[in-house]
Amino acid sequence: MARFLAQIISVIFQPLVIPALGFALILFGVPEASSIPQEFKSRIFYLVSLSTLAIPMITVIGLRVSGTVKSLHMIDLKDRLIPFSVISIYYLMTVYFMYQMTELDPILWQSLAIMTAVVVVLTIVTFFWKMSAHMTGVGGLLALVVVLGMYFPNFSALYPLLGALMLCGIVGSSRLLLDAHKPVEVYVGFAYGFISCLIGFLWIWG
Repeated sequence: MARFLAQIISVIFQPLVIPALGFALILFGVPEASSIPQEFKSRIFYLVSLSTLAIPMITVIGLRVSGTVKSLHMIDLKDRLIPFSVISIYYLMTVYFMYQMTELDPILWQSLAIMTAVVVVLTIVTFFWKMSAHMTGVGGLLALVVVLGMYFPNFSALYPLLGALMLCGIVGSSRLLLDAHKPVEVYVGFAYGFISCLIGFLWIWG
């Protein structure tokens, strides 16, 4: 039962979900974090969700169906190389597209650029070592909550912060319970995601 719950948690809070959660927080949770008019926020959110979650997920499923990867869970290091590389390309293309939309608040493409840089470095590391992508994602989400709480007084960060901390613990425990990672891979993944995103988001809003 415990492994089943851990599997569900790993699927629900997979790394591809994190950018969408991050943008939901920026656009709707902290409206003053960007200058995007309210009527356009949903469109931006759908764009980000489509290009960083839906399309990459469909691609990964296609790779599994074609036999390019053995499992959607990508436990083996070699199964991660092609999906991670393709996802990095999608993210880079989305950042470029948003950068070209000069009418948008630069904070939007800059935020995605931070997330994309983290993904690209993670992909490079994956060629040599299986750092936890799940923990990199939730670590980055925690960093976003911390930075938004620091710079926007109207944002009641207490409960989002507690929620993000609990999520980090639950996801990390789930990955260890499933034997998907060694403890050091979980800890390093979290530290990398948190520190990288903390520095990046402090640069954006600092």
